[in-house]
Amino acid sequence: MKPTGNINFVSNPLSREQLLRETVLLMFCEPLPAQCRRLENLSDKQWQSLLQWLDISGLALYFLDRMVELRRCGVLPHAVVARLEQNRSDNIDRTHGLAAESVAIQREFQGAELSYAILKGFSLCPDSVPKAELRQQFDLDFLVAEASAAKAREILESRGYRLYAISGRSWEFKINERPVTSMNDLYKDSPGRSVELHIERDVAGRPGLLSRIERREFYGISMPVLAPVDLFLGQGLHVYKHVYSGFSRASHLLEFRRHVLYHRDDTVFWEELRLAAEDNPRAVLGLGMVTQLITRAMGDFAPEALKHWTVDRLPRCAWLWIDLYGRRVVFDNYPGSKLYLILQSELAIGGAATRRGLRQALWPGKLPPAIIRASAGESLAARIRRQRLQLGHIRGRLQFHIVEGVRYLWERYRWRQNLNRPIG
Repeated sequence: MKPTGNINFVSNPLSREQLLRETVLLMFCEPLPAQCRRLENLSDKQWQSLLQWLDISGLALYFLDRMVELRRCGVLPHAVVARLEQNRSDNIDRTHGLAAESVAIQREFQGAELSYAILKGFSLCPDSVPKAELRQQFDLDFLVAEASAAKAREILESRGYRLYAISGRSWEFKINERPVTSMNDLYKDSPGRSVELHIERDVAGRPGLLSRIERREFYGISMPVLAPVDLFLGQGLHVYKHVYSGFSRASHLLEFRRHVLYHRDDTVFWEELRLAAEDNPRAVLGLGMVTQLITRAMGDFAPEALKHWTVDRLPRCAWLWIDLYGRRVVFDNYPGSKLYLILQSELAIGGAATRRGLRQALWPGKLPPAIIRASAGESLAARIRRQRLQLGHIRGRLQFHIVEGVRYLWERYRWRQNLNRPIG
Protein backbone atom coordinates (compact mmCIF):
# COMPACT_ATOMS: atom_id res chain seq x y z
CA MET A 1 0.00 0.00 0.00
CA LYS A 2 1.07 3.59 -0.55
CA PRO A 3 3.30 4.84 2.30
CA THR A 4 1.93 7.67 4.38
CA GLY A 5 3.89 10.54 5.85
CA ASN A 6 7.21 11.82 4.60
CA ILE A 7 10.44 9.96 4.12
CA ASN A 8 13.81 11.57 3.55
CA PHE A 9 14.50 10.13 0.12
CA VAL A 10 16.01 12.67 -2.25
CA SER A 11 15.88 11.60 -5.87
CA ASN A 12 18.88 12.60 -7.95
CA PRO A 13 17.86 15.29 -10.47
CA LEU A 14 17.66 14.31 -14.12
CA SER A 15 20.53 15.32 -16.36
CA ARG A 16 20.02 17.77 -19.22
CA GLU A 17 19.88 14.84 -21.65
CA GLN A 18 17.32 13.00 -19.53
CA LEU A 19 15.15 16.13 -19.28
CA LEU A 20 15.05 16.31 -23.08
CA ARG A 21 14.04 12.63 -23.23
CA GLU A 22 11.32 13.37 -20.70
CA THR A 23 10.08 16.16 -22.96
CA VAL A 24 9.64 13.70 -25.84
CA LEU A 25 7.44 11.44 -23.73
CA LEU A 26 5.42 14.39 -22.42
CA MET A 27 4.63 15.34 -26.02
CA PHE A 28 2.13 12.46 -25.99
CA CYS A 29 0.13 13.95 -23.10
CA GLU A 30 -3.05 15.98 -23.37
CA PRO A 31 -2.88 18.90 -22.85
CA LEU A 32 0.76 19.52 -23.67
CA PRO A 33 2.69 20.51 -20.53
CA ALA A 34 4.89 23.60 -20.42
CA GLN A 35 8.05 21.45 -20.42
CA CYS A 36 7.52 20.76 -24.13
CA ARG A 37 9.16 24.09 -24.93
CA ARG A 38 12.51 22.47 -24.04
CA LEU A 39 12.74 21.15 -27.61
CA GLU A 40 13.07 24.63 -29.04
CA ASN A 41 16.50 25.92 -30.07
CA LEU A 42 18.50 22.77 -29.37
CA SER A 43 22.01 22.50 -30.76
CA ASP A 44 22.94 19.97 -33.44
CA LYS A 45 24.87 17.99 -30.81
CA GLN A 46 21.82 17.83 -28.55
CA TRP A 47 19.64 16.66 -31.42
CA GLN A 48 22.14 13.94 -32.34
CA SER A 49 22.14 12.66 -28.78
CA LEU A 50 18.34 12.82 -28.58
CA LEU A 51 17.94 11.05 -31.93
CA GLN A 52 20.14 8.21 -30.71
CA TRP A 53 17.93 7.76 -27.65
CA LEU A 54 14.79 7.96 -29.79
CA ASP A 55 16.14 5.07 -31.87
CA ILE A 56 17.08 2.95 -28.86
CA SER A 57 13.88 3.70 -26.97
CA GLY A 58 11.67 2.84 -29.94
CA LEU A 59 10.03 6.28 -29.87
CA ALA A 60 11.50 7.85 -33.02
CA LEU A 61 8.62 7.19 -35.42
CA TYR A 62 5.95 7.68 -32.76
CA PHE A 63 7.56 11.06 -32.06
CA LEU A 64 7.53 12.07 -35.73
CA ASP A 65 3.89 11.02 -36.09
CA ARG A 66 2.95 12.98 -32.97
CA MET A 67 4.75 16.13 -34.14
CA VAL A 68 2.95 15.91 -37.49
CA GLU A 69 -0.36 15.48 -35.66
CA LEU A 70 0.35 18.53 -33.50
CA ARG A 71 1.62 20.50 -36.51
CA ARG A 72 4.81 21.27 -34.62
CA CYS A 73 7.41 19.93 -37.05
CA GLY A 74 8.54 23.53 -37.49
CA VAL A 75 10.40 23.37 -34.17
CA LEU A 76 12.54 20.52 -35.53
CA PRO A 77 15.60 21.14 -37.71
CA HIS A 78 15.08 20.17 -41.36
CA ALA A 79 17.84 17.56 -41.08
CA VAL A 80 16.07 15.90 -38.14
CA VAL A 81 12.74 15.79 -39.97
CA ALA A 82 14.40 14.40 -43.10
CA ARG A 83 16.18 11.72 -41.10
CA LEU A 84 13.01 10.65 -39.29
CA GLU A 85 11.00 10.62 -42.52
CA GLN A 86 13.61 8.36 -44.12
CA ASN A 87 13.48 6.07 -41.10
CA ARG A 88 9.70 5.95 -41.41
CA SER A 89 9.91 5.08 -45.11
CA ASP A 90 12.43 2.32 -44.37
CA ASN A 91 10.32 1.00 -41.51
CA ILE A 92 7.25 0.75 -43.73
CA ASP A 93 9.21 -1.60 -45.98
CA ARG A 94 10.49 -3.49 -42.95
CA THR A 95 6.99 -3.85 -41.50
CA HIS A 96 5.63 -5.13 -44.82
CA GLY A 97 8.50 -7.63 -44.99
CA LEU A 98 7.82 -8.90 -41.47
CA ALA A 99 4.09 -9.08 -42.21
CA ALA A 100 4.70 -11.09 -45.37
CA GLU A 101 6.93 -13.51 -43.45
CA SER A 102 4.34 -13.80 -40.68
CA VAL A 103 1.61 -14.56 -43.21
CA ALA A 104 3.76 -17.20 -44.95
CA ILE A 105 4.51 -18.94 -41.65
CA GLN A 106 0.90 -18.76 -40.52
CA ARG A 107 -0.36 -20.24 -43.77
CA GLU A 108 1.84 -23.26 -43.11
CA PHE A 109 0.74 -23.41 -39.47
CA GLN A 110 -2.89 -23.29 -40.53
CA GLY A 111 -2.33 -25.82 -43.30
CA ALA A 112 -0.91 -28.21 -40.68
CA GLU A 113 -3.86 -27.39 -38.38
CA LEU A 114 -1.62 -26.22 -35.56
CA SER A 115 -3.03 -24.59 -32.45
CA TYR A 116 -1.31 -21.20 -32.17
CA ALA A 117 -1.78 -17.45 -31.74
CA ILE A 118 0.21 -14.30 -32.48
CA LEU A 119 1.90 -12.74 -29.47
CA LYS A 120 2.87 -9.07 -29.11
CA GLY A 121 3.87 -7.40 -32.39
CA PHE A 122 1.04 -7.14 -34.89
CA SER A 123 -1.57 -8.22 -32.32
CA LEU A 124 -1.08 -4.89 -30.49
CA CYS A 125 -2.80 -2.96 -33.31
CA PRO A 126 -4.95 -0.95 -32.83
CA ASP A 127 -5.30 -1.17 -29.03
CA SER A 128 -1.71 -0.06 -28.28
CA VAL A 129 -0.24 0.76 -31.66
CA PRO A 130 -2.28 3.02 -33.97
CA LYS A 131 -0.16 2.19 -37.04
CA ALA A 132 2.00 -0.92 -37.28
CA GLU A 133 4.61 0.84 -39.44
CA LEU A 134 5.44 3.22 -36.56
CA ARG A 135 6.54 0.40 -34.27
CA GLN A 136 10.01 -1.08 -34.08
CA GLN A 137 9.48 -4.82 -34.32
CA PHE A 138 12.49 -7.09 -34.38
CA ASP A 139 10.98 -10.58 -34.38
CA LEU A 140 7.82 -12.63 -34.71
CA ASP A 141 6.34 -14.29 -31.64
CA PHE A 142 3.90 -17.20 -31.64
CA LEU A 143 2.18 -18.97 -28.79
CA VAL A 144 1.98 -22.65 -29.75
CA ALA A 145 0.20 -25.52 -28.04
CA GLU A 146 2.54 -28.16 -26.63
CA ALA A 147 1.10 -30.78 -28.98
CA SER A 148 1.86 -28.52 -31.98
CA ALA A 149 5.39 -27.47 -30.98
CA ALA A 150 7.30 -30.22 -32.82
CA LYS A 151 5.45 -29.58 -36.07
CA ALA A 152 5.91 -25.81 -35.72
CA ARG A 153 9.64 -26.33 -35.33
CA GLU A 154 9.69 -28.59 -38.39
CA ILE A 155 7.92 -25.92 -40.44
CA LEU A 156 10.37 -23.20 -39.40
CA GLU A 157 13.39 -25.36 -40.10
CA SER A 158 11.99 -26.27 -43.52
CA ARG A 159 11.92 -22.52 -44.25
CA GLY A 160 15.63 -22.23 -43.41
CA TYR A 161 15.44 -21.19 -39.76
CA ARG A 162 17.73 -22.81 -37.24
CA LEU A 163 17.13 -23.24 -33.53
CA TYR A 164 19.28 -20.60 -31.87
CA ALA A 165 18.45 -20.83 -28.17
CA ILE A 166 16.03 -22.41 -25.70
CA SER A 167 15.02 -20.54 -22.55
CA GLY A 168 12.43 -22.28 -20.45
CA ARG A 169 9.45 -22.85 -22.71
CA SER A 170 10.61 -20.40 -25.39
CA TRP A 171 12.43 -21.50 -28.54
CA GLU A 172 14.29 -18.88 -30.58
CA PHE A 173 14.93 -19.42 -34.29
CA LYS A 174 16.99 -17.28 -36.66
CA ILE A 175 17.67 -17.10 -40.36
CA ASN A 176 20.23 -15.02 -42.30
CA GLU A 177 21.79 -13.56 -39.15
CA ARG A 178 23.53 -10.25 -39.53
CA PRO A 179 24.77 -7.69 -36.99
CA VAL A 180 23.30 -4.20 -36.62
CA THR A 181 26.14 -1.91 -37.65
CA SER A 182 24.32 1.45 -37.45
CA MET A 183 21.14 2.90 -36.01
CA ASN A 184 19.66 3.18 -39.49
CA ASP A 185 19.79 -0.62 -39.75
CA LEU A 186 17.08 -0.71 -37.07
CA TYR A 187 14.56 0.49 -39.67
CA LYS A 188 15.73 -1.20 -42.86
CA ASP A 189 14.22 -4.42 -44.14
CA SER A 190 16.73 -7.23 -44.38
CA PRO A 191 16.71 -10.98 -45.08
CA GLY A 192 17.57 -11.62 -41.43
CA ARG A 193 14.58 -12.82 -39.40
CA SER A 194 14.00 -14.03 -35.85
CA VAL A 195 11.05 -16.12 -34.69
CA GLU A 196 10.19 -17.17 -31.14
CA LEU A 197 7.88 -20.04 -30.26
CA HIS A 198 6.39 -19.84 -26.78
CA ILE A 199 5.07 -23.25 -25.80
CA GLU A 200 1.80 -23.40 -23.87
CA ARG A 201 1.79 -26.39 -21.57
CA ASP A 202 -1.21 -28.71 -21.81
CA VAL A 203 -2.75 -28.98 -18.34
CA ALA A 204 -5.73 -31.31 -17.93
CA GLY A 205 -8.82 -29.56 -16.64
CA ARG A 206 -7.40 -26.05 -17.01
CA PRO A 207 -8.18 -24.15 -20.23
CA GLY A 208 -5.22 -22.21 -21.58
CA LEU A 209 -4.88 -18.98 -23.52
CA LEU A 210 -5.33 -20.80 -26.83
CA SER A 211 -8.79 -21.98 -25.78
CA ARG A 212 -10.17 -18.42 -25.96
CA ILE A 213 -8.43 -16.82 -28.92
CA GLU A 214 -10.11 -14.37 -31.27
CA ARG A 215 -9.70 -13.85 -35.02
CA ARG A 216 -8.52 -10.73 -36.78
CA GLU A 217 -8.08 -10.06 -40.50
CA PHE A 218 -4.41 -9.54 -41.28
CA TYR A 219 -2.90 -9.13 -44.76
CA GLY A 220 -5.40 -11.51 -46.32
CA ILE A 221 -5.54 -14.19 -43.65
CA SER A 222 -7.56 -14.79 -40.50
CA MET A 223 -5.00 -14.30 -37.74
CA PRO A 224 -5.57 -15.79 -34.26
CA VAL A 225 -4.83 -13.37 -31.43
CA LEU A 226 -5.25 -13.55 -27.67
CA ALA A 227 -8.53 -12.53 -26.07
CA PRO A 228 -8.54 -8.82 -25.04
CA VAL A 229 -7.93 -9.45 -21.34
CA ASP A 230 -5.16 -11.96 -22.06
CA LEU A 231 -3.55 -9.56 -24.54
CA PHE A 232 -3.55 -6.71 -22.02
CA LEU A 233 -2.25 -8.84 -19.18
CA GLY A 234 0.49 -10.35 -21.34
CA GLN A 235 1.61 -6.92 -22.49
CA GLY A 236 1.68 -5.56 -18.94
CA LEU A 237 3.77 -8.46 -17.67
CA HIS A 238 6.12 -8.15 -20.65
CA VAL A 239 6.75 -4.48 -19.82
CA TYR A 240 7.22 -5.34 -16.14
CA LYS A 241 9.78 -8.02 -17.07
CA HIS A 242 11.90 -5.37 -18.76
CA VAL A 243 11.54 -2.88 -15.90
CA TYR A 244 12.65 -5.69 -13.60
CA SER A 245 15.64 -6.51 -15.81
CA GLY A 246 17.61 -3.28 -15.99
CA PHE A 247 16.49 -1.60 -19.22
CA SER A 248 13.00 -0.78 -20.39
CA ARG A 249 12.32 0.82 -23.76
CA ALA A 250 10.17 3.90 -23.30
CA SER A 251 8.06 2.88 -26.30
CA HIS A 252 6.81 -0.14 -24.32
CA LEU A 253 5.56 2.18 -21.60
CA LEU A 254 3.86 4.46 -24.13
CA GLU A 255 2.19 1.49 -25.82
CA PHE A 256 0.90 0.15 -22.51
CA ARG A 257 -0.42 3.60 -21.59
CA ARG A 258 -2.28 3.75 -24.89
CA HIS A 259 -3.75 0.31 -24.20
CA VAL A 260 -5.06 1.49 -20.84
CA LEU A 261 -6.59 4.59 -22.44
CA TYR A 262 -8.13 2.43 -25.18
CA HIS A 263 -10.20 0.62 -22.51
CA ARG A 264 -10.38 3.50 -20.02
CA ASP A 265 -14.19 3.72 -19.82
CA ASP A 266 -14.87 0.01 -20.38
CA THR A 267 -15.95 -1.08 -16.91
CA VAL A 268 -16.74 -4.61 -18.11
CA PHE A 269 -13.17 -5.04 -19.40
CA TRP A 270 -11.60 -3.91 -16.11
CA GLU A 271 -13.81 -6.24 -14.10
CA GLU A 272 -12.91 -9.17 -16.35
CA LEU A 273 -9.24 -8.29 -15.98
CA ARG A 274 -9.52 -8.13 -12.20
CA LEU A 275 -11.22 -11.53 -12.03
CA ALA A 276 -8.54 -13.03 -14.31
CA ALA A 277 -5.53 -11.58 -12.51
CA GLU A 278 -6.41 -10.72 -8.92
CA ASP A 279 -5.39 -14.12 -7.55
CA ASN A 280 -2.02 -13.93 -9.33
CA PRO A 281 0.39 -11.93 -7.08
CA ARG A 282 2.90 -11.44 -9.90
CA ALA A 283 0.20 -10.01 -12.19
CA VAL A 284 -1.07 -7.62 -9.51
CA LEU A 285 2.47 -6.48 -8.72
CA GLY A 286 3.50 -6.18 -12.37
CA LEU A 287 0.46 -4.20 -13.49
CA GLY A 288 0.73 -1.95 -10.44
CA MET A 289 4.44 -1.28 -10.96
CA VAL A 290 4.09 -0.46 -14.65
CA THR A 291 1.03 1.74 -14.13
CA GLN A 292 2.65 3.72 -11.32
CA LEU A 293 5.94 4.04 -13.21
CA ILE A 294 4.13 5.56 -16.20
CA THR A 295 2.17 7.83 -13.86
CA ARG A 296 5.43 9.02 -12.32
CA ALA A 297 6.86 9.79 -15.76
CA MET A 298 3.80 11.18 -17.60
CA GLY A 299 1.12 12.00 -15.05
CA ASP A 300 -2.08 10.30 -13.93
CA PHE A 301 -3.85 8.35 -16.67
CA ALA A 302 -5.25 5.06 -15.37
CA PRO A 303 -8.85 4.54 -14.16
CA GLU A 304 -9.60 3.65 -10.56
CA ALA A 305 -11.02 0.36 -11.82
CA LEU A 306 -7.42 -0.67 -12.57
CA LYS A 307 -5.53 1.17 -9.84
CA HIS A 308 -7.52 0.14 -6.79
CA TRP A 309 -6.43 -3.51 -6.95
CA THR A 310 -2.97 -3.01 -8.50
CA VAL A 311 -1.31 0.34 -7.74
CA ASP A 312 -3.00 0.71 -4.36
CA ARG A 313 -1.74 -2.73 -3.32
CA LEU A 314 1.90 -2.13 -4.15
CA PRO A 315 4.25 -2.81 -1.24
CA ARG A 316 5.86 0.19 0.39
CA CYS A 317 9.26 -0.59 -1.12
CA ALA A 318 7.81 -0.49 -4.64
CA TRP A 319 6.34 2.97 -4.10
CA LEU A 320 9.61 4.25 -2.69
CA TRP A 321 11.70 2.69 -5.47
CA ILE A 322 9.52 4.32 -8.15
CA ASP A 323 9.66 7.69 -6.38
CA LEU A 324 13.44 7.53 -6.07
CA TYR A 325 14.48 5.86 -9.32
CA GLY A 326 11.44 5.70 -11.60
CA ARG A 327 12.14 8.67 -13.89
CA ARG A 328 15.84 7.79 -14.10
CA VAL A 329 14.97 4.26 -15.20
CA VAL A 330 12.48 5.46 -17.84
CA PHE A 331 14.90 7.99 -19.35
CA ASP A 332 18.08 5.98 -19.00
CA ASN A 333 20.11 4.93 -22.01
CA TYR A 334 20.91 1.39 -23.09
CA PRO A 335 22.08 -0.90 -21.49
CA GLY A 336 20.37 0.59 -18.45
CA SER A 337 21.45 0.09 -14.86
CA LYS A 338 21.41 -2.34 -11.95
CA LEU A 339 19.03 -0.24 -9.85
CA TYR A 340 16.35 -2.89 -10.33
CA LEU A 341 18.40 -5.13 -8.00
CA ILE A 342 17.42 -2.88 -5.08
CA LEU A 343 13.77 -3.50 -5.86
CA GLN A 344 14.44 -7.20 -6.43
CA SER A 345 16.11 -7.53 -3.03
CA GLU A 346 13.30 -5.71 -1.23
CA LEU A 347 10.60 -7.77 -2.92
CA ALA A 348 12.49 -10.97 -2.06
CA ILE A 349 12.36 -9.96 1.59
CA GLY A 350 8.60 -9.66 1.17
CA GLY A 351 8.35 -13.11 -0.36
CA ALA A 352 8.43 -12.37 -4.11
CA ALA A 353 10.52 -14.83 -6.12
CA THR A 354 13.60 -13.68 -8.01
CA ARG A 355 14.94 -15.16 -11.21
CA ARG A 356 18.59 -15.29 -10.18
CA GLY A 357 20.80 -14.50 -7.23
CA LEU A 358 22.17 -11.05 -6.45
CA ARG A 359 25.79 -12.15 -6.81
CA GLN A 360 25.19 -13.56 -10.29
CA ALA A 361 23.33 -10.41 -11.39
CA LEU A 362 26.09 -8.13 -10.11
CA TRP A 363 28.91 -10.13 -11.63
CA PRO A 364 27.91 -12.95 -14.01
CA GLY A 365 30.17 -16.00 -13.86
CA LYS A 366 30.26 -16.59 -17.60
CA LEU A 367 30.76 -14.69 -20.83
CA PRO A 368 27.74 -13.30 -22.71
CA PRO A 369 26.32 -15.49 -25.49
CA ALA A 370 27.48 -15.01 -29.05
CA ILE A 371 25.91 -12.14 -30.96
CA ILE A 372 26.28 -14.01 -34.24
CA ARG A 373 26.94 -17.74 -34.37
CA ALA A 374 29.24 -19.39 -36.87
CA SER A 375 27.58 -20.70 -40.00
CA ALA A 376 28.57 -23.56 -42.27
CA GLY A 377 31.23 -22.56 -44.79
CA GLU A 378 32.06 -19.33 -42.99
CA SER A 379 34.95 -17.48 -44.61
CA LEU A 380 38.00 -16.35 -42.68
CA ALA A 381 37.05 -12.68 -43.15
CA ALA A 382 33.54 -13.34 -41.83
CA ARG A 383 34.94 -15.21 -38.84
CA ILE A 384 37.33 -12.35 -38.00
CA ARG A 385 34.52 -9.80 -38.31
CA ARG A 386 32.22 -11.90 -36.14
CA GLN A 387 34.87 -12.41 -33.44
CA ARG A 388 35.75 -8.71 -33.47
CA LEU A 389 32.10 -7.84 -32.86
CA GLN A 390 31.97 -10.36 -30.04
CA LEU A 391 35.08 -8.94 -28.36
CA GLY A 392 33.58 -5.44 -28.55
CA HIS A 393 30.40 -6.79 -26.99
CA ILE A 394 32.36 -8.42 -24.16
CA ARG A 395 34.25 -5.18 -23.46
CA GLY A 396 30.97 -3.27 -23.35
CA ARG A 397 29.38 -5.74 -20.94
CA LEU A 398 32.48 -5.69 -18.72
CA GLN A 399 32.37 -1.91 -18.51
CA PHE A 400 28.64 -2.04 -17.75
CA HIS A 401 29.09 -4.51 -14.89
CA ILE A 402 31.91 -2.49 -13.33
CA VAL A 403 30.29 0.95 -13.59
CA GLU A 404 26.76 -0.12 -12.73
CA GLY A 405 27.97 -2.46 -10.01
CA VAL A 406 29.68 0.44 -8.23
CA ARG A 407 26.58 2.61 -8.70
CA TYR A 408 24.39 -0.14 -7.30
CA LEU A 409 26.54 -0.46 -4.14
CA TRP A 410 26.34 3.30 -3.55
CA GLU A 411 22.59 3.49 -4.19
CA ARG A 412 22.01 0.44 -2.03
CA TYR A 413 23.82 2.21 0.82
CA ARG A 414 21.68 5.33 0.32
CA TRP A 415 18.55 3.18 0.22
CA ARG A 416 19.32 1.52 3.55
CA GLN A 417 20.24 4.79 5.22
CA ASN A 418 17.03 6.48 4.14
CA LEU A 419 14.78 3.47 4.70
CA ASN A 420 15.89 3.22 8.32
CA ARG A 421 14.79 6.78 9.05
CA PRO A 422 11.40 7.23 10.65
CA ILE A 423 8.45 8.36 8.55
CA GLY A 424 6.63 11.52 9.53
